[in-house]
Amino acid sequence: MLSDNQKEKNGTPNNLEKTISGAPKNFMIPFLLLCLRNWNLHGYKLIQQLMNFGFTSIDQGNVYRTLRQLEKDNLIKSEWDTSSDGPARRIYSITEAGEQYLNMWASSLEQYQNLLNSFFTMYTDMLFPFSSSSRKQKDEPSKDNK
Repeated sequence: MLSDNQKEKNGTPNNLEKTISGAPKNFMIPFLLLCLRNWNLHGYKLIQQLMNFGFTSIDQGNVYRTLRQLEKDNLIKSEWDTSSDGPARRIYSITEAGEQYLNMWASSLEQYQNLLNSFFTMYTDMLFPFSSSSRKQKDEPSKDNK
């Protein structure tokens, strides 16, 4: 991400200059945006969805701070839902800018997935050279040799 000084030099507002560089530091963001892609949800339901994705320790305060920041950055929006019994709840939904940011995350995570796949293929080949996938491919007769 650009520093505040770089943003000022470029004249680009914070919410327009969202880039992902280096290792993702907050995996919660793409998961929150993904949850909101098809549904408008309140914070408690979003926390439940994060747990369903496999997040084991969730700081609820951090989730709500992240939601507020995403809203400040115009990646999500919220409105008060007073239709049910009980206290009013904020219902969150993704914005067009949030959709674009989610797509950037997906591209970035795909690159990390490819790197991890390469790492584990190489790692497995080094630890288990006689059972590696590359070894099996070399040993199998090709269709041309049949």
